[in-house]
Amino acid sequence: MCTRVVWPDANGAVLVGRNMDFRMDLLTNLWKYPRGMKRTDGVHGKLNWTSKYGSLVATAFDLVGTDGMNEKGFAGHILWLAESEYGKPDTDATQLSQAVWLQYYLDNFATVEEAVEWTRQSQVQIAQLFDPTGNLVPTLHLALDDATGDSAIIEYTDGLPTIYHSRDYKVMTNSPTYDQQLELVKEFEGLGGEKPLPGSTLATDRFARASYYVERQEQPATQLAAIAAMFSIIRNVAQPFRTPDPGKPDASQTIWQVVLDLTNRRYVFESTTRPGIVWVDLDELSFSEGSKVLRLDLVGRLALEGGLAGNVSRSFSDVGEFASEVLATGRKALEFIATRQAEFAVIQQAVQSLVGKKRE
Repeated sequence: MCTRVVWPDANGAVLVGRNMDFRMDLLTNLWKYPRGMKRTDGVHGKLNWTSKYGSLVATAFDLVGTDGMNEKGFAGHILWLAESEYGKPDTDATQLSQAVWLQYYLDNFATVEEAVEWTRQSQVQIAQLFDPTGNLVPTLHLALDDATGDSAIIEYTDGLPTIYHSRDYKVMTNSPTYDQQLELVKEFEGLGGEKPLPGSTLATDRFARASYYVERQEQPATQLAAIAAMFSIIRNVAQPFRTPDPGKPDASQTIWQVVLDLTNRRYVFESTTRPGIVWVDLDELSFSEGSKVLRLDLVGRLALEGGLAGNVSRSFSDVGEFASEVLATGRKALEFIATRQAEFAVIQQAVQSLVGKKRE
């Protein structure tokens, strides 16, 4: 599920490409959030904050932030990592729900350095969500990048964050963990080894191809050329539509892909399920405190004919107070169920003991 690539020296600009791979449509829309929003951790309410920066966020089902950039050119990307182990939540620890994990970073930090320092000091724990698509406990890791070209990957394999922080960490995919990916990629020609560059959809192969091609880009003459070059890289590591691989959500088709220009604060979105490409210039959005939360409807309006196309910075709309309340209620429901996973497991076992196993 997914690939992220950073190109930190695209003729003076920092570009990031990202694929979203999943087994089903996530009904992704773009949301504009202003400065000054009051938020909470989505767990026990012990961590509360007011957003310092406005942000543009791509969501899943309008409930969970999966990708985004704030007005300072700081960006984050949620990807799948099957090895994630968040540990048993400690009620005295700093905690964040997966629903707001990305949003906390976009709200509070302007650089990767700031985000990494806070993560190290807080040793924040992540509370897993109930996944309405059928996977009870999503296992995720987080990539961060900024307008200076800095990069970090945050993974949880023993309940606490492991941070890989370096401008050299330009590529991130999925399994195995990042330290192992860094060793495996050295096996391939052009990356330290002698094996030919691999071509499968495996996360390790996508990691190798993205690493290879991002280091072999000519300097672009224009921003358009830079964006086109980054799209060529992430399309090379995209996954085609196919019958889903059983039990492997990280081996699913690409449903959308984005290119972010962190220097010029442009967010380009391309759908594979609703073929079309649009972009948002953050300089054309108002992130001022007190301005409205706005949504760009990509589910209903992104289409080949008669739909959104080109610069859509002025196409966002207010979803209204009622819709906002419904979405907030849906997010709280996911978080509530996640905090009661042990109780639901007991209920499930009791029900199964009553009805017996399903007949073949």
